[in-house]
Amino acid sequence: MTGYKFNTELEAQNARQQAADFKGLPVPGGTTLYWVDYQFSELDNFYYIIYDNGLEEVLGQPIEFEITQQTEI
Repeated sequence: MTGYKFNTELEAQNARQQAADFKGLPVPGGTTLYWVDYQFSELDNFYYIIYDNGLEEVLGQPIEFEITQQTEI
């Protein structure tokens, strides 16, 4: 996966807010609050944002990383 990894939820929230501010979100009267959102990988114990075109202008160069998929038994 290409994106951004964070050690804490606060770091992920700050990155999400930086991206929203960069895009001018939320627009008055609009319903979209954020450009991107973060996820938590429980098995890997980190937060992440999946890369979207243009995010490097706000968050820097994305990295490649793997997410461990949870399997049902």
